[in-house]
Amino acid sequence: MKTYLIDLDGTMYSGNTNIDGAREFIAYLQEKGLAYIFLTNNATRTKTQAKEHMLNLGFKNIKEDDFFTSAIATAKYIAKNYSERKCFMLGESGLEEALKEENFIFVEDKADFVVVGLDRKANYTKYSEALHHILAGAKFIATNSDRLLANNGLFDLGNGATVNMLEYASGVEAIKVGKPYQTILNILLEDKNLKKEDIILLGDNLETDIKLGYEGNIETIMVCSGVHDENDIERLKVYPTKVVKNLRELIKD
Repeated sequence: MKTYLIDLDGTMYSGNTNIDGAREFIAYLQEKGLAYIFLTNNATRTKTQAKEHMLNLGFKNIKEDDFFTSAIATAKYIAKNYSERKCFMLGESGLEEALKEENFIFVEDKADFVVVGLDRKANYTKYSEALHHILAGAKFIATNSDRLLANNGLFDLGNGATVNMLEYASGVEAIKVGKPYQTILNILLEDKNLKKEDIILLGDNLETDIKLGYEGNIETIMVCSGVHDENDIERLKVYPTKVVKNLRELIKD
């Protein structure tokens, strides 16, 4: 009985649009008593907001504890590995909540860390402030490096675009926590008392979801509902264990 680690954007939904088969698949897991955790690189939402978003899309019996985000993993990673607590944040409420839960404080001067998550209200001034802190020696940490974010059938800029911009400007490579980096997985496994052989990674993105499992020697299922499809597998040289067109294919009587 393995635990499914399930991606959200592009796998369960695209922005405010349901992905066909997703609600039915989660209902099936719940009915069969199969364990799952929503493992997402999206650091913008709090656990409460993530739950409400899915309930508004028609998913049933979703709980806050079902979610483990790159924001949560990032905050836990920094707290575990560093004693300093002053950070300058690029991000939204999900990252803010996660950092506060680990007793970080937000500063405008002399930051120990620049923590970068997707921030859809950031501007040139905010990006430049982040750069100033990095150049002054603050540790540069990114929640994730997603190039794209699925949004109602289109793709928006992902957090990786901001991270790359700051890396280019500063000449400093960010410490990256989210998928496909093993850091997020190791933190989740420790937090949930799981082992690699206990899990299946399920997602739409070869560069994040599937690569995390492929490089970690973990079983993966790719669903062709978001960023990538079968035509991208050979191009990217990332090979899922199983490929499905629709999550209904995983529902068994």
